[in-house]
Amino acid sequence: MRGLSWRDIARHIWHNPLSLAGTFIIVGLFLLALLAPLLAPHNPYATDPLNKLLPPSARHLMGTDGLGRDVLSRVLYGTRISLWIAFLILLVAGTAGTVVGIVSAYLGGFWDNILMRITDVFMAFPQLILAMAVAAALGPSLTNVVLAISFGAWTVFARLARSRAIAVREEDFVEAARACGAGHLRIVFKHILPLALSPVIVQGTLSMGGIILTAAGLGFLGFGAQPPSPEWGLTVSDGRNFMPHAWWVSTFPGLAIMVTVLGFNLLGDGIRDVLDPKMR
Repeated sequence: MRGLSWRDIARHIWHNPLSLAGTFIIVGLFLLALLAPLLAPHNPYATDPLNKLLPPSARHLMGTDGLGRDVLSRVLYGTRISLWIAFLILLVAGTAGTVVGIVSAYLGGFWDNILMRITDVFMAFPQLILAMAVAAALGPSLTNVVLAISFGAWTVFARLARSRAIAVREEDFVEAARACGAGHLRIVFKHILPLALSPVIVQGTLSMGGIILTAAGLGFLGFGAQPPSPEWGLTVSDGRNFMPHAWWVSTFPGLAIMVTVLGFNLLGDGIRDVLDPKMR
Protein backbone atom coordinates (compact mmCIF):
# COMPACT_ATOMS: atom_id res chain seq x y z
CA MET A 1 0.00 0.00 0.00
CA ARG A 2 2.96 2.25 -0.69
CA GLY A 3 1.87 5.81 -1.33
CA LEU A 4 -1.54 5.39 0.21
CA SER A 5 -2.43 6.06 3.82
CA TRP A 6 -5.46 4.69 5.60
CA ARG A 7 -6.93 8.19 5.34
CA ASP A 8 -6.63 7.98 1.54
CA ILE A 9 -8.33 4.58 1.52
CA ALA A 10 -11.15 5.86 3.72
CA ARG A 11 -11.65 8.86 1.43
CA HIS A 12 -11.84 6.68 -1.67
CA ILE A 13 -14.34 4.35 -0.02
CA TRP A 14 -16.41 7.32 1.17
CA HIS A 15 -16.79 8.55 -2.41
CA ASN A 16 -17.73 5.10 -3.75
CA PRO A 17 -21.45 4.46 -3.03
CA LEU A 18 -21.24 0.67 -3.26
CA SER A 19 -18.16 0.43 -1.06
CA LEU A 20 -19.75 2.81 1.40
CA ALA A 21 -22.86 0.62 1.50
CA GLY A 22 -20.68 -2.42 2.16
CA THR A 23 -18.89 -0.56 4.95
CA PHE A 24 -22.16 0.37 6.62
CA ILE A 25 -23.37 -3.23 6.37
CA ILE A 26 -20.21 -4.61 7.97
CA VAL A 27 -20.14 -1.96 10.70
CA GLY A 28 -23.82 -2.64 11.39
CA LEU A 29 -23.14 -6.38 11.68
CA PHE A 30 -20.33 -5.77 14.15
CA LEU A 31 -22.59 -3.56 16.23
CA LEU A 32 -25.32 -6.23 16.19
CA ALA A 33 -22.81 -8.86 17.25
CA LEU A 34 -21.46 -6.65 20.02
CA LEU A 35 -24.88 -5.61 21.31
CA ALA A 36 -26.65 -8.94 20.80
CA PRO A 37 -27.23 -9.53 24.55
CA LEU A 38 -28.91 -6.12 24.79
CA LEU A 39 -30.87 -6.29 21.55
CA ALA A 40 -32.11 -9.88 21.70
CA PRO A 41 -35.68 -9.85 23.05
CA HIS A 42 -35.50 -13.48 24.28
CA ASN A 43 -33.02 -16.12 25.32
CA PRO A 44 -31.87 -17.72 22.03
CA TYR A 45 -31.54 -21.12 23.73
CA ALA A 46 -34.82 -21.11 25.68
CA THR A 47 -37.39 -23.53 24.27
CA ASP A 48 -41.16 -23.06 24.47
CA PRO A 49 -42.97 -26.01 22.80
CA LEU A 50 -46.37 -24.41 23.39
CA ASN A 51 -45.38 -21.47 21.15
CA LYS A 52 -43.49 -23.29 18.41
CA LEU A 53 -43.65 -22.18 14.75
CA LEU A 54 -45.41 -18.92 15.55
CA PRO A 55 -45.42 -16.52 12.57
CA PRO A 56 -43.75 -13.08 12.84
CA SER A 57 -45.65 -10.88 15.28
CA ALA A 58 -45.13 -8.00 17.69
CA ARG A 59 -43.83 -10.38 20.36
CA HIS A 60 -41.64 -12.43 18.00
CA LEU A 61 -40.61 -10.17 15.12
CA MET A 62 -39.17 -13.09 13.14
CA GLY A 63 -41.42 -15.80 14.56
CA THR A 64 -40.35 -18.91 16.45
CA ASP A 65 -38.76 -22.18 15.33
CA GLY A 66 -39.77 -25.80 15.83
CA LEU A 67 -38.82 -25.70 19.51
CA GLY A 68 -40.43 -22.35 20.25
CA ARG A 69 -37.15 -20.41 20.27
CA ASP A 70 -37.22 -16.80 19.10
CA VAL A 71 -35.73 -16.60 15.59
CA LEU A 72 -34.67 -12.94 15.91
CA SER A 73 -32.66 -13.67 19.05
CA ARG A 74 -30.99 -16.64 17.37
CA VAL A 75 -30.12 -14.57 14.30
CA LEU A 76 -28.57 -11.85 16.48
CA TYR A 77 -26.46 -14.31 18.46
CA GLY A 78 -25.62 -16.14 15.25
CA THR A 79 -23.98 -12.94 14.00
CA ARG A 80 -21.40 -13.29 16.73
CA ILE A 81 -20.62 -16.89 15.85
CA SER A 82 -20.44 -16.39 12.08
CA LEU A 83 -18.19 -13.31 12.22
CA TRP A 84 -15.94 -14.91 14.83
CA ILE A 85 -15.52 -18.06 12.73
CA ALA A 86 -14.83 -16.04 9.59
CA PHE A 87 -12.14 -13.89 11.19
CA LEU A 88 -10.43 -16.85 12.83
CA ILE A 89 -10.32 -18.65 9.50
CA LEU A 90 -9.04 -15.53 7.75
CA LEU A 91 -6.31 -15.13 10.37
CA VAL A 92 -5.18 -18.75 10.17
CA ALA A 93 -5.48 -19.19 6.39
CA GLY A 94 -4.18 -15.72 5.54
CA THR A 95 -1.14 -16.02 7.78
CA ALA A 96 -0.26 -19.53 6.63
CA GLY A 97 -0.78 -18.73 2.96
CA THR A 98 1.20 -15.49 3.09
CA VAL A 99 4.13 -17.18 4.82
CA VAL A 100 4.17 -20.05 2.32
CA GLY A 101 3.93 -17.69 -0.65
CA ILE A 102 6.68 -15.33 0.45
CA VAL A 103 9.04 -18.12 1.50
CA SER A 104 8.43 -19.85 -1.83
CA ALA A 105 9.15 -16.68 -3.82
CA TYR A 106 12.20 -15.71 -1.79
CA LEU A 107 13.89 -19.12 -1.84
CA GLY A 108 12.96 -19.94 -5.43
CA GLY A 109 14.28 -22.95 -7.29
CA PHE A 110 13.70 -26.35 -5.69
CA TRP A 111 11.75 -25.07 -2.69
CA ASP A 112 9.54 -22.89 -4.85
CA ASN A 113 8.61 -25.91 -7.00
CA ILE A 114 7.90 -28.10 -3.96
CA LEU A 115 5.75 -25.53 -2.15
CA MET A 116 3.79 -24.56 -5.25
CA ARG A 117 3.12 -28.18 -6.22
CA ILE A 118 1.76 -28.78 -2.73
CA THR A 119 -0.41 -25.69 -3.20
CA ASP A 120 -1.63 -27.06 -6.53
CA VAL A 121 -2.65 -30.32 -4.88
CA PHE A 122 -4.78 -28.48 -2.33
CA MET A 123 -6.29 -26.24 -5.02
CA ALA A 124 -7.34 -29.31 -7.02
CA PHE A 125 -10.03 -30.10 -4.44
CA PRO A 126 -13.25 -28.05 -4.17
CA GLN A 127 -12.99 -26.08 -0.95
CA LEU A 128 -16.33 -27.21 0.47
CA ILE A 129 -15.63 -30.89 -0.29
CA LEU A 130 -12.18 -30.66 1.27
CA ALA A 131 -13.60 -28.86 4.32
CA MET A 132 -16.29 -31.55 4.68
CA ALA A 133 -13.68 -34.31 4.56
CA VAL A 134 -11.48 -32.64 7.18
CA ALA A 135 -14.45 -31.78 9.42
CA ALA A 136 -15.74 -35.35 9.18
CA ALA A 137 -12.32 -36.68 10.18
CA LEU A 138 -11.88 -34.26 13.09
CA GLY A 139 -15.49 -34.31 14.30
CA PRO A 140 -18.21 -31.64 14.25
CA SER A 141 -17.35 -28.54 16.30
CA LEU A 142 -16.66 -24.86 15.73
CA THR A 143 -12.93 -25.31 16.34
CA ASN A 144 -12.77 -28.05 13.74
CA VAL A 145 -14.73 -25.87 11.31
CA VAL A 146 -11.96 -23.26 11.54
CA LEU A 147 -9.29 -25.89 10.92
CA ALA A 148 -11.26 -27.59 8.14
CA ILE A 149 -11.91 -24.43 6.11
CA SER A 150 -8.41 -23.06 6.72
CA PHE A 151 -7.03 -26.35 5.39
CA GLY A 152 -8.11 -25.36 1.90
CA ALA A 153 -8.46 -21.57 2.06
CA TRP A 154 -4.75 -20.78 2.47
CA THR A 155 -3.87 -21.62 -1.14
CA VAL A 156 -5.24 -18.45 -2.75
CA PHE A 157 -3.28 -16.30 -0.27
CA ALA A 158 -0.12 -18.28 -1.01
CA ARG A 159 -0.48 -17.70 -4.75
CA LEU A 160 -1.13 -13.98 -4.37
CA ALA A 161 1.69 -13.42 -1.87
CA ARG A 162 4.12 -15.38 -4.06
CA SER A 163 3.31 -13.45 -7.23
CA ARG A 164 3.73 -10.13 -5.46
CA ALA A 165 6.87 -11.20 -3.61
CA ILE A 166 8.52 -12.35 -6.86
CA ALA A 167 8.09 -8.86 -8.28
CA VAL A 168 9.29 -7.13 -5.11
CA ARG A 169 12.41 -9.26 -4.60
CA GLU A 170 13.84 -7.97 -7.91
CA GLU A 171 13.47 -4.32 -6.89
CA ASP A 172 16.61 -2.22 -6.51
CA PHE A 173 16.04 -1.47 -2.83
CA VAL A 174 15.96 -5.18 -2.04
CA GLU A 175 19.23 -5.71 -3.89
CA ALA A 176 20.69 -2.72 -2.05
CA ALA A 177 19.63 -4.16 1.31
CA ARG A 178 21.19 -7.50 0.38
CA ALA A 179 24.41 -5.77 -0.72
CA CYS A 180 24.56 -3.93 2.62
CA GLY A 181 24.58 -7.27 4.44
CA ALA A 182 20.94 -7.42 5.56
CA GLY A 183 19.90 -10.89 6.71
CA HIS A 184 17.20 -12.98 5.09
CA LEU A 185 14.66 -12.36 7.84
CA ARG A 186 15.21 -8.61 7.70
CA ILE A 187 14.79 -8.53 3.94
CA VAL A 188 11.63 -10.65 4.07
CA PHE A 189 9.89 -8.89 6.96
CA LYS A 190 11.06 -5.31 6.39
CA HIS A 191 11.13 -5.04 2.59
CA ILE A 192 9.12 -7.82 0.94
CA LEU A 193 6.28 -8.55 3.37
CA PRO A 194 4.88 -4.98 3.66
CA LEU A 195 4.66 -4.62 -0.14
CA ALA A 196 3.22 -8.11 -0.62
CA LEU A 197 0.30 -7.50 1.75
CA SER A 198 -1.86 -5.35 -0.54
CA PRO A 199 -3.31 -8.22 -2.64
CA VAL A 200 -3.58 -10.36 0.48
CA ILE A 201 -5.67 -7.70 2.25
CA VAL A 202 -7.96 -7.34 -0.76
CA GLN A 203 -8.35 -11.09 -1.13
CA GLY A 204 -8.96 -11.44 2.59
CA THR A 205 -11.85 -9.00 2.44
CA LEU A 206 -13.29 -10.67 -0.65
CA SER A 207 -12.83 -14.12 0.89
CA MET A 208 -14.84 -13.28 3.99
CA GLY A 209 -18.11 -13.81 2.14
CA GLY A 210 -17.02 -17.18 0.78
CA ILE A 211 -15.72 -18.24 4.18
CA ILE A 212 -19.04 -17.41 5.82
CA LEU A 213 -20.89 -19.34 3.10
CA THR A 214 -18.62 -22.37 3.55
CA ALA A 215 -18.99 -22.29 7.33
CA ALA A 216 -22.77 -22.00 6.97
CA GLY A 217 -22.72 -24.86 4.49
CA LEU A 218 -20.85 -27.08 6.95
CA GLY A 219 -23.34 -26.15 9.66
CA PHE A 220 -26.25 -26.90 7.32
CA LEU A 221 -24.81 -30.34 6.49
CA GLY A 222 -24.15 -31.18 10.14
CA PHE A 223 -20.35 -30.92 10.02
CA GLY A 224 -20.11 -27.58 11.80
CA ALA A 225 -21.81 -26.07 14.82
CA GLN A 226 -24.03 -28.45 16.74
CA PRO A 227 -27.42 -27.87 18.43
CA PRO A 228 -28.46 -25.78 20.24
CA SER A 229 -25.99 -23.29 18.72
CA PRO A 230 -27.68 -20.37 16.89
CA GLU A 231 -25.12 -20.51 14.06
CA TRP A 232 -26.81 -19.38 10.83
CA GLY A 233 -26.19 -22.49 8.73
CA LEU A 234 -27.48 -24.75 11.47
CA THR A 235 -30.54 -22.53 11.96
CA VAL A 236 -31.33 -22.71 8.24
CA SER A 237 -30.98 -26.49 8.43
CA ASP A 238 -33.32 -26.67 11.42
CA GLY A 239 -36.04 -24.88 9.49
CA ARG A 240 -35.80 -26.68 6.14
CA ASN A 241 -38.46 -29.22 7.14
CA PHE A 242 -40.89 -26.43 8.00
CA MET A 243 -40.52 -24.43 4.77
CA PRO A 244 -43.98 -25.17 3.35
CA HIS A 245 -45.81 -23.72 6.35
CA ALA A 246 -43.16 -21.94 8.46
CA TRP A 247 -40.93 -20.16 5.93
CA TRP A 248 -39.56 -17.68 8.48
CA VAL A 249 -37.45 -20.25 10.37
CA SER A 250 -34.98 -20.63 7.48
CA THR A 251 -35.63 -17.42 5.57
CA PHE A 252 -34.38 -14.87 8.11
CA PRO A 253 -31.03 -16.54 8.90
CA GLY A 254 -30.65 -17.12 5.16
CA LEU A 255 -31.17 -13.40 4.55
CA ALA A 256 -28.59 -12.64 7.25
CA ILE A 257 -26.05 -14.78 5.38
CA MET A 258 -26.90 -13.05 2.09
CA VAL A 259 -26.57 -9.52 3.51
CA THR A 260 -23.27 -10.37 5.23
CA VAL A 261 -21.73 -11.84 2.08
CA LEU A 262 -22.97 -8.86 0.05
CA GLY A 263 -21.45 -6.40 2.52
CA PHE A 264 -18.01 -8.02 2.46
CA ASN A 265 -18.03 -8.30 -1.34
CA LEU A 266 -18.92 -4.64 -1.77
CA LEU A 267 -16.25 -3.56 0.70
CA GLY A 268 -13.66 -5.85 -0.90
CA ASP A 269 -14.36 -4.41 -4.34
CA GLY A 270 -13.89 -0.92 -2.97
CA ILE A 271 -10.57 -1.74 -1.30
CA ARG A 272 -9.38 -3.45 -4.48
CA ASP A 273 -10.19 -0.35 -6.52
CA VAL A 274 -8.22 1.81 -4.09
CA LEU A 275 -5.14 -0.40 -3.86
CA ASP A 276 -4.94 -1.30 -7.55
CA PRO A 277 -3.43 1.62 -9.50
CA LYS A 278 -4.96 0.34 -12.75
CA MET A 279 -8.44 0.44 -11.21
CA ARG A 280 -7.84 3.97 -9.94
